[in-house]
Amino acid sequence: MATASDFVLGDFSVDEHRPMKVVVIGAGVGGILAAIRLPQKIPNVQVTVYEKNAGVGGTWYTTRYPGIACDSPSHSYQYSFEDKRDWSAFYSPGHEIQENFERVARKYGALQYIKLNHEVVRAQYDAPAAQWRIRVRVLAPHPTDTRGDPLSEEEEYEIDDVADVLVTAVGSISRWRMPEIAGIEQFAGELHHSAGYVPKGKTWHEDAEAWGDKRVGVVGCGSSALQIVTALQPKVARVVNYVRGQNWIAPPVGFQPLLRALGREPTEKEDDLAFTREEVERFKTDSELFWTARRAVDASLNSWNEATILGSTLQARLRESLTKSMRARLSERPDIAEKLIPNFPVCAKRLTPAPGYLEALCKENVDFVSSPIKRFTARGIETEDGVHHDLDIVFCATGYDMSWQLPFPILGRGGLALNDKWREEGYPKSYLSLCTDGFPNLFMVMGPNSVIGAGPFIQCIEAGVGYVVQAVAKMQRERLRSMEVRRGAVEDFDELIQEYFKKTAFGVGTRSWYKLGGDTGRVFGIWPGSVLHMSRTLEHPRWEDFEYERCDSVTNRLYWLGDGQTSDEKSESGDRAWYLGEGYIDRPPVAVDDV
Repeated sequence: MATASDFVLGDFSVDEHRPMKVVVIGAGVGGILAAIRLPQKIPNVQVTVYEKNAGVGGTWYTTRYPGIACDSPSHSYQYSFEDKRDWSAFYSPGHEIQENFERVARKYGALQYIKLNHEVVRAQYDAPAAQWRIRVRVLAPHPTDTRGDPLSEEEEYEIDDVADVLVTAVGSISRWRMPEIAGIEQFAGELHHSAGYVPKGKTWHEDAEAWGDKRVGVVGCGSSALQIVTALQPKVARVVNYVRGQNWIAPPVGFQPLLRALGREPTEKEDDLAFTREEVERFKTDSELFWTARRAVDASLNSWNEATILGSTLQARLRESLTKSMRARLSERPDIAEKLIPNFPVCAKRLTPAPGYLEALCKENVDFVSSPIKRFTARGIETEDGVHHDLDIVFCATGYDMSWQLPFPILGRGGLALNDKWREEGYPKSYLSLCTDGFPNLFMVMGPNSVIGAGPFIQCIEAGVGYVVQAVAKMQRERLRSMEVRRGAVEDFDELIQEYFKKTAFGVGTRSWYKLGGDTGRVFGIWPGSVLHMSRTLEHPRWEDFEYERCDSVTNRLYWLGDGQTSDEKSESGDRAWYLGEGYIDRPPVAVDDV
Protein backbone atom coordinates (compact mmCIF):
# COMPACT_ATOMS: atom_id res chain seq x y z
CA MET A 1 0.00 0.00 0.00
CA ALA A 2 1.29 3.45 -0.88
CA THR A 3 2.04 5.85 1.98
CA ALA A 4 1.43 9.58 2.16
CA SER A 5 5.14 10.24 1.73
CA ASP A 6 5.66 8.46 -1.59
CA PHE A 7 2.40 8.93 -3.47
CA VAL A 8 1.83 11.87 -5.82
CA LEU A 9 -1.40 12.57 -7.67
CA GLY A 10 -1.39 12.35 -11.43
CA ASP A 11 -1.24 15.71 -13.21
CA PHE A 12 -4.17 14.84 -15.48
CA SER A 13 -7.93 14.93 -15.17
CA VAL A 14 -9.95 11.74 -14.77
CA ASP A 15 -11.35 12.07 -18.29
CA GLU A 16 -8.20 13.39 -19.97
CA HIS A 17 -8.03 10.43 -22.30
CA ARG A 18 -4.63 9.13 -23.29
CA PRO A 19 -4.12 8.58 -27.04
CA MET A 20 -4.89 5.08 -28.30
CA LYS A 21 -4.07 3.42 -31.61
CA VAL A 22 -6.27 0.56 -32.84
CA VAL A 23 -5.55 -1.50 -35.96
CA VAL A 24 -8.32 -3.59 -37.46
CA ILE A 25 -7.67 -6.35 -40.00
CA GLY A 26 -10.41 -6.65 -42.62
CA ALA A 27 -13.02 -4.23 -43.97
CA GLY A 28 -15.94 -6.60 -44.19
CA VAL A 29 -19.10 -6.20 -42.13
CA GLY A 30 -17.17 -6.27 -38.82
CA GLY A 31 -14.31 -4.04 -39.95
CA ILE A 32 -16.63 -1.37 -41.32
CA LEU A 33 -18.57 -1.35 -38.06
CA ALA A 34 -15.35 -1.05 -36.03
CA ALA A 35 -14.35 1.93 -38.19
CA ILE A 36 -17.69 3.54 -37.32
CA ARG A 37 -18.02 2.71 -33.62
CA LEU A 38 -14.43 3.20 -32.38
CA PRO A 39 -14.14 6.87 -33.45
CA GLN A 40 -17.71 7.47 -32.34
CA LYS A 41 -17.27 6.06 -28.82
CA ILE A 42 -13.56 6.53 -28.03
CA PRO A 43 -12.05 10.03 -27.75
CA ASN A 44 -8.46 10.63 -28.81
CA VAL A 45 -8.29 7.38 -30.78
CA GLN A 46 -6.49 6.64 -34.03
CA VAL A 47 -8.08 3.86 -36.08
CA THR A 48 -6.62 2.10 -39.12
CA VAL A 49 -8.40 -0.69 -40.95
CA TYR A 50 -6.26 -2.72 -43.34
CA GLU A 51 -8.12 -4.42 -46.20
CA LYS A 52 -6.29 -6.57 -48.74
CA ASN A 53 -8.96 -6.10 -51.43
CA ALA A 54 -9.61 -3.00 -53.53
CA GLY A 55 -13.02 -2.41 -51.97
CA VAL A 56 -14.98 -2.88 -48.76
CA GLY A 57 -17.59 -5.51 -47.97
CA GLY A 58 -15.48 -8.62 -47.43
CA THR A 59 -17.06 -11.67 -49.02
CA TRP A 60 -19.73 -9.50 -50.62
CA TYR A 61 -16.98 -7.66 -52.50
CA THR A 62 -14.98 -10.68 -53.63
CA THR A 63 -17.71 -13.22 -54.36
CA ARG A 64 -19.58 -12.96 -57.67
CA TYR A 65 -20.78 -16.43 -58.60
CA PRO A 66 -24.01 -16.89 -60.61
CA GLY A 67 -27.08 -16.25 -58.49
CA ILE A 68 -25.22 -14.90 -55.47
CA ALA A 69 -27.66 -13.52 -52.93
CA CYS A 70 -28.07 -13.17 -49.21
CA ASP A 71 -29.88 -16.14 -47.66
CA SER A 72 -30.87 -14.00 -44.69
CA PRO A 73 -33.69 -11.45 -44.94
CA SER A 74 -32.38 -8.23 -46.46
CA HIS A 75 -34.22 -5.98 -44.03
CA SER A 76 -32.48 -7.76 -41.15
CA TYR A 77 -29.08 -7.96 -42.87
CA GLN A 78 -28.01 -4.43 -41.98
CA TYR A 79 -26.73 -2.59 -38.92
CA SER A 80 -29.30 -1.77 -36.25
CA PHE A 81 -28.76 1.96 -36.73
CA GLU A 82 -29.31 1.79 -40.49
CA ASP A 83 -32.64 1.69 -42.30
CA LYS A 84 -32.12 0.85 -45.94
CA ARG A 85 -35.68 0.55 -47.19
CA ASP A 86 -35.38 0.08 -50.94
CA TRP A 87 -34.25 -3.56 -51.02
CA SER A 88 -35.33 -5.12 -54.31
CA ALA A 89 -36.20 -8.46 -52.76
CA PHE A 90 -36.52 -10.34 -49.48
CA TYR A 91 -33.23 -12.12 -50.34
CA SER A 92 -31.31 -9.40 -52.17
CA PRO A 93 -28.57 -10.07 -54.75
CA GLY A 94 -24.96 -9.89 -53.62
CA HIS A 95 -24.06 -6.68 -55.44
CA GLU A 96 -26.93 -4.88 -53.68
CA ILE A 97 -25.63 -5.95 -50.28
CA GLN A 98 -22.04 -4.93 -51.07
CA GLU A 99 -23.18 -1.57 -52.40
CA ASN A 100 -25.16 -0.98 -49.22
CA PHE A 101 -22.21 -1.66 -46.92
CA GLU A 102 -20.05 0.61 -49.07
CA ARG A 103 -22.74 3.31 -48.85
CA VAL A 104 -22.88 2.95 -45.06
CA ALA A 105 -19.07 3.14 -44.79
CA ARG A 106 -19.15 6.36 -46.79
CA LYS A 107 -22.14 7.81 -44.90
CA TYR A 108 -20.53 7.44 -41.46
CA GLY A 109 -17.01 8.43 -42.51
CA ALA A 110 -15.51 4.96 -42.10
CA LEU A 111 -13.69 5.07 -45.44
CA GLN A 112 -11.22 7.63 -44.08
CA TYR A 113 -9.88 4.96 -41.72
CA ILE A 114 -9.77 2.11 -44.25
CA LYS A 115 -6.65 1.43 -46.31
CA LEU A 116 -7.53 -0.70 -49.34
CA ASN A 117 -5.01 -2.94 -51.10
CA HIS A 118 -3.20 -3.35 -47.77
CA GLU A 119 -2.65 -6.96 -46.68
CA VAL A 120 -1.46 -7.73 -43.14
CA VAL A 121 1.25 -10.38 -43.38
CA ARG A 122 2.46 -10.51 -39.77
CA ALA A 123 1.59 -9.19 -36.31
CA GLN A 124 3.73 -9.65 -33.20
CA TYR A 125 3.13 -8.50 -29.65
CA ASP A 126 5.97 -6.42 -28.18
CA ALA A 127 5.65 -7.12 -24.45
CA PRO A 128 8.08 -4.43 -23.16
CA ALA A 129 6.17 -1.77 -25.12
CA ALA A 130 2.76 -3.46 -24.69
CA GLN A 131 2.03 -2.85 -28.37
CA TRP A 132 1.43 -4.83 -31.54
CA ARG A 133 3.98 -4.50 -34.34
CA ILE A 134 2.32 -5.12 -37.66
CA ARG A 135 3.78 -5.81 -41.08
CA VAL A 136 1.63 -4.82 -44.06
CA ARG A 137 2.06 -5.60 -47.75
CA VAL A 138 0.81 -2.75 -49.92
CA LEU A 139 -0.73 -3.88 -53.18
CA ALA A 140 -0.36 -0.73 -55.27
CA PRO A 141 -3.68 0.17 -56.92
CA HIS A 142 -3.75 -0.47 -60.65
CA PRO A 143 -5.39 2.11 -62.97
CA THR A 144 -7.74 -0.51 -64.41
CA ASP A 145 -8.36 -2.37 -61.15
CA THR A 146 -11.96 -1.88 -60.01
CA ARG A 147 -12.65 -5.24 -58.42
CA GLY A 148 -9.43 -6.14 -56.63
CA ASP A 149 -7.88 -8.38 -59.26
CA PRO A 150 -4.35 -9.62 -58.44
CA LEU A 151 -1.49 -7.23 -59.20
CA SER A 152 2.07 -8.02 -60.18
CA GLU A 153 4.60 -8.69 -57.44
CA GLU A 154 6.74 -5.82 -58.73
CA GLU A 155 4.06 -3.37 -57.63
CA GLU A 156 4.06 -4.56 -54.03
CA TYR A 157 6.01 -3.17 -51.08
CA GLU A 158 5.78 -3.50 -47.30
CA ILE A 159 5.32 -1.08 -44.43
CA ASP A 160 5.32 -1.37 -40.63
CA ASP A 161 2.72 -0.12 -38.17
CA VAL A 162 2.25 -0.15 -34.39
CA ALA A 163 -0.98 -0.44 -32.41
CA ASP A 164 -2.03 -0.50 -28.78
CA VAL A 165 -4.91 -2.83 -29.68
CA LEU A 166 -5.21 -5.28 -32.58
CA VAL A 167 -8.62 -6.43 -33.83
CA THR A 168 -9.12 -9.21 -36.37
CA ALA A 169 -12.31 -9.10 -38.45
CA VAL A 170 -11.41 -11.56 -41.18
CA GLY A 171 -14.25 -14.10 -40.97
CA SER A 172 -14.04 -17.81 -40.33
CA ILE A 173 -14.55 -19.46 -43.73
CA SER A 174 -13.44 -16.75 -46.14
CA ARG A 175 -10.45 -18.64 -47.54
CA TRP A 176 -11.40 -20.98 -50.34
CA ARG A 177 -9.52 -23.75 -52.06
CA MET A 178 -10.32 -26.24 -54.79
CA PRO A 179 -11.57 -29.59 -53.45
CA GLU A 180 -9.09 -32.45 -53.55
CA ILE A 181 -10.58 -34.58 -56.32
CA ALA A 182 -8.48 -36.89 -58.45
CA GLY A 183 -7.73 -35.57 -61.94
CA ILE A 184 -9.11 -32.08 -61.33
CA GLU A 185 -6.06 -30.57 -63.01
CA GLN A 186 -6.83 -32.54 -66.19
CA PHE A 187 -10.20 -30.94 -66.84
CA ALA A 188 -10.01 -29.05 -70.15
CA GLY A 189 -13.13 -26.93 -69.71
CA GLU A 190 -13.74 -23.86 -67.55
CA LEU A 191 -13.12 -24.65 -63.88
CA HIS A 192 -14.26 -22.22 -61.20
CA HIS A 193 -14.57 -22.13 -57.44
CA SER A 194 -17.74 -20.32 -56.39
CA ALA A 195 -15.73 -18.00 -54.13
CA GLY A 196 -13.02 -17.37 -56.74
CA TYR A 197 -15.14 -16.89 -59.85
CA VAL A 198 -14.34 -13.69 -61.72
CA PRO A 199 -16.80 -12.84 -64.52
CA LYS A 200 -15.31 -12.06 -67.91
CA GLY A 201 -17.93 -9.36 -68.25
CA LYS A 202 -19.07 -6.94 -65.57
CA THR A 203 -21.40 -9.52 -64.00
CA TRP A 204 -22.19 -13.22 -64.25
CA HIS A 205 -25.31 -12.35 -66.24
CA GLU A 206 -23.15 -11.21 -69.16
CA ASP A 207 -21.16 -14.45 -69.03
CA ALA A 208 -24.33 -16.53 -68.90
CA GLU A 209 -25.56 -14.98 -72.15
CA ALA A 210 -22.88 -17.02 -73.93
CA TRP A 211 -23.60 -20.23 -72.03
CA GLY A 212 -26.86 -21.16 -73.72
CA ASP A 213 -25.40 -24.35 -75.23
CA LYS A 214 -23.11 -25.21 -72.31
CA ARG A 215 -23.22 -28.19 -69.95
CA VAL A 216 -22.43 -27.00 -66.43
CA GLY A 217 -21.47 -29.10 -63.42
CA VAL A 218 -22.08 -27.79 -59.91
CA VAL A 219 -20.30 -29.62 -57.09
CA GLY A 220 -21.89 -29.16 -53.67
CA CYS A 221 -25.16 -28.69 -51.83
CA GLY A 222 -24.48 -25.69 -49.64
CA SER A 223 -25.98 -22.24 -49.99
CA SER A 224 -23.78 -21.14 -52.92
CA ALA A 225 -24.31 -24.40 -54.86
CA LEU A 226 -28.07 -24.12 -54.50
CA GLN A 227 -28.02 -20.54 -55.76
CA ILE A 228 -25.80 -21.42 -58.75
CA VAL A 229 -28.03 -24.32 -59.82
CA THR A 230 -31.15 -22.15 -59.53
CA ALA A 231 -29.62 -19.26 -61.44
CA LEU A 232 -28.12 -21.27 -64.30
CA GLN A 233 -30.89 -23.81 -64.89
CA PRO A 234 -32.93 -21.56 -67.22
CA LYS A 235 -29.86 -20.17 -68.97
CA VAL A 236 -27.77 -23.20 -69.97
CA ALA A 237 -28.31 -26.41 -71.91
CA ARG A 238 -27.77 -28.72 -68.92
CA VAL A 239 -26.91 -28.53 -65.23
CA VAL A 240 -25.44 -31.51 -63.38
CA ASN A 241 -25.56 -31.10 -59.60
CA TYR A 242 -23.20 -33.38 -57.66
CA VAL A 243 -24.53 -33.78 -54.13
CA ARG A 244 -22.49 -35.88 -51.72
CA GLY A 245 -24.74 -35.63 -48.69
CA GLN A 246 -28.16 -34.54 -47.57
CA ASN A 247 -29.50 -31.13 -46.67
CA TRP A 248 -32.59 -29.55 -45.18
CA ILE A 249 -33.87 -27.04 -47.75
CA ALA A 250 -36.16 -24.55 -46.06
CA PRO A 251 -38.86 -22.46 -47.67
CA PRO A 252 -38.43 -18.72 -47.11
CA VAL A 253 -38.97 -17.91 -43.44
CA GLY A 254 -39.45 -14.65 -41.60
CA PHE A 255 -40.86 -12.67 -44.50
CA GLN A 256 -44.53 -13.11 -43.59
CA PRO A 257 -44.43 -9.97 -41.37
CA LEU A 258 -43.36 -7.96 -44.40
CA LEU A 259 -46.20 -9.37 -46.48
CA ARG A 260 -48.71 -8.56 -43.75
CA ALA A 261 -47.34 -5.03 -43.46
CA LEU A 262 -47.79 -4.60 -47.21
CA GLY A 263 -51.29 -6.04 -47.13
CA ARG A 264 -50.33 -9.28 -48.90
CA GLU A 265 -51.53 -12.70 -47.87
CA PRO A 266 -48.89 -14.84 -46.11
CA THR A 267 -47.35 -17.29 -48.57
CA GLU A 268 -44.29 -19.45 -49.13
CA LYS A 269 -44.15 -18.88 -52.89
CA GLU A 270 -40.73 -17.81 -54.16
CA ASP A 271 -42.45 -15.55 -56.72
CA ASP A 272 -43.50 -13.26 -53.87
CA LEU A 273 -39.95 -12.57 -52.66
CA ALA A 274 -39.42 -9.57 -54.94
CA PHE A 275 -40.92 -6.21 -54.02
CA THR A 276 -42.84 -4.10 -56.48
CA ARG A 277 -41.89 -0.49 -57.13
CA GLU A 278 -44.99 0.63 -55.24
CA GLU A 279 -44.10 -1.52 -52.22
CA VAL A 280 -40.56 -0.16 -52.07
CA GLU A 281 -41.97 3.35 -52.22
CA ARG A 282 -44.28 2.60 -49.30
CA PHE A 283 -41.34 1.46 -47.17
CA LYS A 284 -39.35 4.57 -48.14
CA THR A 285 -42.10 7.02 -47.26
CA ASP A 286 -43.74 5.35 -44.26
CA SER A 287 -41.27 5.07 -41.37
CA GLU A 288 -43.77 3.47 -39.01
CA LEU A 289 -44.59 0.78 -41.58
CA PHE A 290 -40.93 0.07 -42.26
CA TRP A 291 -39.78 -0.14 -38.64
CA THR A 292 -42.79 -2.17 -37.53
CA ALA A 293 -42.11 -4.65 -40.32
CA ARG A 294 -38.36 -4.74 -39.69
CA ARG A 295 -38.77 -5.41 -35.98
CA ALA A 296 -41.29 -8.13 -36.77
CA VAL A 297 -38.79 -9.82 -39.11
CA ASP A 298 -36.06 -9.79 -36.44
CA ALA A 299 -38.51 -11.01 -33.80
CA SER A 300 -39.48 -13.87 -36.10
CA LEU A 301 -35.84 -14.84 -36.72
CA ASN A 302 -35.12 -14.66 -32.99
CA SER A 303 -37.86 -17.20 -32.36
CA TRP A 304 -35.98 -20.04 -34.06
CA ASN A 305 -33.37 -20.92 -31.46
CA GLU A 306 -35.60 -23.58 -29.90
CA ALA A 307 -35.41 -25.45 -33.20
CA THR A 308 -31.71 -26.14 -32.54
CA ILE A 309 -32.46 -28.01 -29.28
CA LEU A 310 -32.76 -31.78 -29.58
CA GLY A 311 -36.12 -33.11 -28.46
CA SER A 312 -37.77 -29.69 -28.48
CA THR A 313 -41.31 -29.23 -29.75
CA LEU A 314 -40.16 -26.79 -32.42
CA GLN A 315 -37.39 -29.15 -33.57
CA ALA A 316 -39.93 -31.94 -34.09
CA ARG A 317 -42.51 -29.66 -35.70
CA LEU A 318 -39.93 -28.15 -38.02
CA ARG A 319 -38.62 -31.53 -39.10
CA GLU A 320 -42.14 -32.63 -39.96
CA SER A 321 -42.97 -29.44 -41.86
CA LEU A 322 -39.68 -29.38 -43.79
CA THR A 323 -40.08 -33.02 -44.79
CA LYS A 324 -43.57 -32.28 -46.05
CA SER A 325 -42.41 -29.13 -47.85
CA MET A 326 -39.46 -30.82 -49.56
CA ARG A 327 -41.56 -33.78 -50.70
CA ALA A 328 -44.20 -31.45 -52.11
CA ARG A 329 -41.69 -29.32 -53.97
CA LEU A 330 -40.02 -32.47 -55.33
CA SER A 331 -43.29 -34.22 -56.14
CA GLU A 332 -42.18 -34.68 -59.76
CA ARG A 333 -38.90 -36.25 -58.58
CA PRO A 334 -39.61 -38.41 -55.51
CA ASP A 335 -36.33 -40.21 -56.17
CA ILE A 336 -34.44 -37.00 -55.41
CA ALA A 337 -36.51 -36.45 -52.28
CA GLU A 338 -35.47 -39.87 -50.97
CA LYS A 339 -31.80 -39.03 -51.45
CA LEU A 340 -31.82 -35.39 -50.35
CA ILE A 341 -34.10 -35.31 -47.28
CA PRO A 342 -31.77 -35.83 -44.29
CA ASN A 343 -31.86 -38.54 -41.69
CA PHE A 344 -30.25 -36.14 -39.19
CA PRO A 345 -32.01 -33.44 -37.13
CA VAL A 346 -32.86 -30.03 -38.47
CA CYS A 347 -30.00 -27.55 -37.80
CA ALA A 348 -27.34 -30.28 -37.53
CA LYS A 349 -26.07 -28.51 -40.65
CA ARG A 350 -26.87 -24.93 -41.52
CA LEU A 351 -30.55 -24.64 -42.41
CA THR A 352 -30.58 -23.33 -45.97
CA PRO A 353 -33.40 -21.38 -47.60
CA ALA A 354 -33.01 -21.82 -51.35
CA PRO A 355 -35.85 -20.25 -53.33
CA GLY A 356 -36.36 -22.15 -56.57
CA TYR A 357 -33.68 -24.83 -56.04
CA LEU A 358 -35.92 -27.84 -55.50
CA GLU A 359 -38.10 -26.73 -58.39
CA ALA A 360 -34.99 -26.42 -60.58
CA LEU A 361 -34.06 -30.03 -59.79
CA CYS A 362 -37.34 -31.11 -61.37
CA LYS A 363 -36.55 -29.51 -64.73
CA GLU A 364 -35.67 -31.71 -67.69
CA ASN A 365 -32.25 -30.11 -68.18
CA VAL A 366 -31.04 -30.83 -64.61
CA ASP A 367 -29.36 -34.02 -63.41
CA PHE A 368 -29.13 -34.73 -59.69
CA VAL A 369 -26.13 -36.99 -59.04
CA SER A 370 -25.73 -38.51 -55.59
CA SER A 371 -23.04 -41.06 -56.44
CA PRO A 372 -19.70 -39.79 -55.08
CA ILE A 373 -17.29 -38.23 -57.56
CA LYS A 374 -14.51 -40.62 -58.53
CA ARG A 375 -12.41 -38.33 -60.70
CA PHE A 376 -12.28 -35.49 -63.16
CA THR A 377 -11.39 -36.26 -66.75
CA ALA A 378 -10.41 -33.92 -69.56
CA ARG A 379 -14.05 -33.95 -70.72
CA GLY A 380 -15.96 -33.91 -67.44
CA ILE A 381 -16.62 -35.89 -64.25
CA GLU A 382 -16.89 -39.61 -63.59
CA THR A 383 -18.71 -40.86 -60.49
CA GLU A 384 -18.14 -44.05 -58.54
CA ASP A 385 -21.12 -45.75 -60.18
CA GLY A 386 -19.21 -45.59 -63.49
CA VAL A 387 -21.33 -42.83 -65.06
CA HIS A 388 -19.48 -40.04 -66.89
CA HIS A 389 -20.96 -36.62 -67.68
CA ASP A 390 -19.38 -34.47 -70.38
CA LEU A 391 -19.13 -30.89 -69.09
CA ASP A 392 -18.02 -27.56 -70.50
CA ILE A 393 -17.97 -25.63 -67.22
CA VAL A 394 -17.64 -26.78 -63.61
CA PHE A 395 -18.37 -24.71 -60.49
CA CYS A 396 -16.91 -26.18 -57.30
CA ALA A 397 -19.15 -24.77 -54.58
CA THR A 398 -17.27 -26.63 -51.87
CA GLY A 399 -13.75 -26.56 -50.51
CA TYR A 400 -12.89 -24.02 -47.83
CA ASP A 401 -10.16 -23.75 -45.24
CA MET A 402 -12.12 -24.46 -42.05
CA SER A 403 -9.09 -25.10 -39.86
CA TRP A 404 -9.17 -21.72 -38.10
CA GLN A 405 -5.54 -21.34 -39.16
CA LEU A 406 -5.03 -17.70 -40.12
CA PRO A 407 -3.20 -17.02 -43.41
CA PHE A 408 -0.61 -14.87 -41.61
CA PRO A 409 1.20 -15.30 -38.28
CA ILE A 410 -0.04 -13.58 -35.14
CA LEU A 411 2.59 -13.94 -32.42
CA GLY A 412 1.72 -13.31 -28.78
CA ARG A 413 3.74 -13.36 -25.57
CA GLY A 414 7.08 -15.11 -25.94
CA GLY A 415 6.64 -15.37 -29.71
CA LEU A 416 3.81 -17.93 -29.41
CA ALA A 417 1.96 -18.20 -32.73
CA LEU A 418 -1.82 -18.23 -32.49
CA ASN A 419 -2.01 -20.90 -35.21
CA ASP A 420 0.43 -23.11 -33.29
CA LYS A 421 -1.41 -22.59 -30.01
CA TRP A 422 -4.74 -23.69 -31.46
CA ARG A 423 -3.18 -26.56 -33.40
CA GLU A 424 -1.41 -27.89 -30.30
CA GLU A 425 -4.57 -27.57 -28.19
CA GLY A 426 -6.45 -29.58 -30.82
CA TYR A 427 -8.95 -26.85 -31.66
CA PRO A 428 -9.36 -23.07 -31.27
CA LYS A 429 -10.13 -22.07 -27.69
CA SER A 430 -11.34 -18.57 -26.94
CA TYR A 431 -13.02 -16.51 -24.28
CA LEU A 432 -16.53 -15.52 -25.41
CA SER A 433 -15.28 -15.91 -29.04
CA LEU A 434 -13.36 -12.63 -28.65
CA CYS A 435 -9.89 -13.30 -27.24
CA THR A 436 -7.55 -15.94 -25.87
CA ASP A 437 -4.81 -16.19 -23.28
CA GLY A 438 -1.24 -15.38 -24.24
CA PHE A 439 -2.35 -12.63 -26.64
CA PRO A 440 -2.80 -9.34 -24.78
CA ASN A 441 -4.71 -6.49 -26.43
CA LEU A 442 -5.94 -8.80 -29.20
CA PHE A 443 -9.64 -9.10 -29.94
CA MET A 444 -11.40 -11.16 -32.60
CA VAL A 445 -14.65 -10.12 -34.21
CA MET A 446 -16.14 -13.30 -35.73
CA GLY A 447 -13.69 -15.48 -33.85
CA PRO A 448 -14.27 -19.13 -32.88
CA ASN A 449 -17.83 -19.84 -31.67
CA SER A 450 -19.08 -16.43 -32.77
CA VAL A 451 -21.62 -17.33 -35.47
CA ILE A 452 -25.27 -17.99 -34.78
CA GLY A 453 -27.12 -21.06 -36.03
CA ALA A 454 -30.48 -19.31 -36.04
CA GLY A 455 -31.18 -15.58 -35.92
CA PRO A 456 -30.02 -12.20 -37.26
CA PHE A 457 -26.29 -12.50 -38.04
CA ILE A 458 -25.46 -8.78 -38.10
CA GLN A 459 -26.58 -8.43 -34.48
CA CYS A 460 -23.83 -10.89 -33.49
CA ILE A 461 -21.21 -8.67 -35.10
CA GLU A 462 -22.63 -5.58 -33.43
CA ALA A 463 -22.42 -7.31 -30.04
CA GLY A 464 -18.79 -8.31 -30.66
CA VAL A 465 -17.70 -4.86 -31.83
CA GLY A 466 -19.54 -3.30 -28.90
CA TYR A 467 -17.51 -5.45 -26.49
CA VAL A 468 -14.25 -4.43 -28.17
CA VAL A 469 -15.21 -0.76 -27.88
CA GLN A 470 -15.82 -1.19 -24.14
CA ALA A 471 -12.46 -2.91 -23.70
CA VAL A 472 -10.59 -0.10 -25.50
CA ALA A 473 -12.49 2.49 -23.45
CA LYS A 474 -11.52 0.72 -20.22
CA MET A 475 -7.84 0.61 -21.21
CA GLN A 476 -7.90 4.28 -22.06
CA ARG A 477 -9.87 5.49 -19.03
CA GLU A 478 -7.96 3.46 -16.46
CA ARG A 479 -4.55 3.98 -18.08
CA LEU A 480 -3.98 0.28 -18.76
CA ARG A 481 -1.15 -0.72 -21.05
CA SER A 482 -2.39 -4.26 -21.50
CA MET A 483 -5.28 -6.55 -20.74
CA GLU A 484 -5.15 -10.31 -21.22
CA VAL A 485 -7.86 -12.86 -20.53
CA ARG A 486 -7.04 -15.36 -17.80
CA ARG A 487 -6.40 -18.94 -18.82
CA GLY A 488 -9.03 -20.16 -16.39
CA ALA A 489 -11.69 -18.02 -18.08
CA VAL A 490 -10.81 -19.55 -21.47
CA GLU A 491 -11.03 -23.06 -20.03
CA ASP A 492 -14.36 -22.30 -18.34
CA PHE A 493 -15.88 -21.01 -21.60
CA ASP A 494 -14.61 -24.12 -23.38
CA GLU A 495 -16.22 -26.35 -20.74
CA LEU A 496 -19.50 -24.44 -21.07
CA ILE A 497 -19.40 -24.80 -24.87
CA GLN A 498 -18.93 -28.54 -24.77
CA GLU A 499 -21.71 -29.02 -22.25
CA TYR A 500 -24.14 -26.76 -24.10
CA PHE A 501 -23.83 -28.46 -27.46
CA LYS A 502 -24.68 -31.85 -26.00
CA LYS A 503 -28.32 -30.76 -26.04
CA THR A 504 -28.29 -29.29 -29.55
CA ALA A 505 -28.53 -30.60 -33.10
CA PHE A 506 -25.23 -28.93 -34.03
CA GLY A 507 -23.11 -31.71 -32.57
CA VAL A 508 -24.95 -34.58 -34.24
CA GLY A 509 -22.75 -36.74 -36.48
CA THR A 510 -22.90 -35.15 -39.92
CA ARG A 511 -20.26 -33.17 -41.81
CA SER A 512 -20.45 -29.45 -41.10
CA TRP A 513 -18.23 -26.38 -41.03
CA TYR A 514 -19.48 -26.01 -37.47
CA LYS A 515 -17.03 -28.83 -36.66
CA LEU A 516 -14.12 -27.79 -38.91
CA GLY A 517 -15.67 -29.75 -41.78
CA GLY A 518 -15.79 -33.03 -39.84
CA ASP A 519 -18.74 -35.12 -38.75
CA THR A 520 -17.79 -35.54 -35.10
CA GLY A 521 -16.08 -33.60 -32.35
CA ARG A 522 -16.35 -30.23 -30.72
CA VAL A 523 -18.45 -27.46 -32.27
CA PHE A 524 -16.23 -24.50 -33.18
CA GLY A 525 -18.39 -22.22 -35.27
CA ILE A 526 -21.53 -21.58 -33.25
CA TRP A 527 -22.17 -19.45 -30.17
CA PRO A 528 -23.51 -21.55 -27.26
CA GLY A 529 -26.92 -19.91 -27.22
CA SER A 530 -29.22 -17.60 -29.12
CA VAL A 531 -28.53 -14.22 -30.72
CA LEU A 532 -30.27 -12.51 -27.82
CA HIS A 533 -28.22 -14.58 -25.36
CA MET A 534 -25.00 -13.50 -27.07
CA SER A 535 -26.09 -9.84 -27.09
CA ARG A 536 -26.89 -9.80 -23.39
CA THR A 537 -23.70 -11.68 -22.53
CA LEU A 538 -21.40 -9.26 -24.33
CA GLU A 539 -23.35 -6.20 -23.24
CA HIS A 540 -21.84 -6.28 -19.74
CA PRO A 541 -18.20 -7.52 -19.70
CA ARG A 542 -16.77 -9.44 -16.73
CA TRP A 543 -13.58 -7.42 -16.33
CA GLU A 544 -12.45 -9.68 -13.48
CA ASP A 545 -11.72 -12.37 -16.10
CA PHE A 546 -8.68 -10.37 -17.29
CA GLU A 547 -5.15 -9.66 -16.07
CA TYR A 548 -3.94 -6.06 -16.38
CA GLU A 549 -0.73 -4.04 -16.59
CA ARG A 550 -0.84 -0.32 -15.85
CA CYS A 551 0.80 2.40 -17.90
CA ASP A 552 2.21 4.20 -14.87
CA SER A 553 4.83 2.78 -12.51
CA VAL A 554 2.72 3.65 -9.49
CA THR A 555 1.48 1.06 -7.03
CA ASN A 556 -1.82 2.82 -6.35
CA ARG A 557 -4.40 1.14 -8.57
CA LEU A 558 -6.55 4.27 -8.59
CA TYR A 559 -3.82 6.57 -9.86
CA TRP A 560 -5.93 7.06 -13.00
CA LEU A 561 -8.34 9.22 -10.98
CA GLY A 562 -5.78 11.97 -11.50
CA ASP A 563 -5.88 15.41 -9.94
CA GLY A 564 -9.51 15.46 -8.83
CA GLN A 565 -10.86 17.39 -11.82
CA THR A 566 -12.50 16.77 -15.15
CA SER A 567 -11.31 18.22 -18.44
CA ASP A 568 -14.41 20.43 -18.66
CA GLU A 569 -13.39 22.19 -15.45
CA LYS A 570 -9.91 22.91 -16.79
CA SER A 571 -11.23 24.39 -20.01
CA GLU A 572 -12.88 27.80 -20.13
CA SER A 573 -15.24 26.50 -22.80
CA GLY A 574 -15.97 23.19 -21.06
CA ASP A 575 -19.53 22.10 -20.30
CA ARG A 576 -19.83 22.12 -16.54
CA ALA A 577 -23.39 20.84 -16.50
CA TRP A 578 -23.05 18.03 -19.02
CA TYR A 579 -25.09 15.69 -16.83
CA LEU A 580 -28.17 17.77 -17.75
CA GLY A 581 -27.51 17.40 -21.45
CA GLU A 582 -29.32 15.33 -24.05
CA GLY A 583 -28.50 11.65 -23.66
CA TYR A 584 -27.44 11.89 -20.01
CA ILE A 585 -30.75 12.41 -18.21
CA ASP A 586 -32.32 9.07 -17.36
CA ARG A 587 -35.99 9.81 -16.77
CA PRO A 588 -37.90 7.11 -14.86
CA PRO A 589 -41.46 6.32 -15.97
CA VAL A 590 -44.16 8.43 -14.33
CA ALA A 591 -46.47 6.38 -12.11
CA VAL A 592 -49.18 9.04 -11.57
CA ASP A 593 -50.13 12.34 -13.14
CA ASP A 594 -48.10 15.29 -11.93
CA VAL A 595 -49.71 17.10 -8.99
